Amino acid sequence: NTDIKSDLIAKIKESLVLFLNRNKEIADKILERIKYNEMIRSEFQKVQKEAREKSKKVALNIPKLKDCKIHYNDENPKYAKDRENTMIFITEGDSASGSIGPSRNVMTQAIFSLRGKPLNTYGHTKSTIYKNEEIYNLMKALGIENGIEGLRYNKVVIATDADVDGFHIRNLVMTFFLVLFEQVPLKGHLYILETPLFRVRNKQQTIYCYTEEEKEKAMKKIKNHEITRFKGLGEISPKEFGQFIGDDIKLTKVTVEHLNEIKKSLGFYMGNNTPERKDYIMENLI
Repeated sequence: NTDIKSDLIAKIKESLVLFLNRNKEIADKILERIKYNEMIRSEFQKVQKEAREKSKKVALNIPKLKDCKIHYNDENPKYAKDRENTMIFITEGDSASGSIGPSRNVMTQAIFSLRGKPLNTYGHTKSTIYKNEEIYNLMKALGIENGIEGLRYNKVVIATDADVDGFHIRNLVMTFFLVLFEQVPLKGHLYILETPLFRVRNKQQTIYCYTEEEKEKAMKKIKNHEITRFKGLGEISPKEFGQFIGDDIKLTKVTVEHLNEIKKSLGFYMGNNTPERKDYIMENLI
């Protein structure tokens, strides 16, 4: 109410100043966050102009992107129900996208292929990150180069091989979002695609297994079986892959349990502290 606004603001300001002076630790945390946000805005202002200029040079047909017809930010009323089903698979190379491509739903499922291990964005300035061609193309494909408001897909799905390299690439992609666009996981848009590790079959029956335990059960169930170990997504035929990204798709949502722990966790796992990380692995390996 306008008649009490001035007095109310003055009283709140007086109480807040008193509280912050009495609680220096809390005041310092708030101040630190304000300075951090100010730095982020300042950096974005510096790179946005360059990003816009670069955007003009990137063709509408973004390299390594196989797009879908419907998008999450599509305002057409006839696509209202399908918007929630839109997703993009971030894959490890052309081999994986070759399996997903023919079996995907072209209306709602897109694919972006990484060339290999992307840039570790932790510790880099935003200017450096934006100048990385592959990372910029990924931002452009997602529609978030100027902020998450332009996100083109409801689900951003990391689809990498179930091996050491695949896990590393998965971590690098998650780091990218946590460093630059933490709202993507915080708002529930980031997922990991779960695909089978084994196929146990005979001429009559086929069972796909996601764990060693499932494989053991399938071996007991199927007589005269043969076992195939899928070392990479590219080893799964497009015909088979369709059932893993269809109605029965298995996705694990990437969640953030403690927001204030993100910086600390990224610093340990993705920073330049290799000896410390090696000691941790050796101590916890078993």
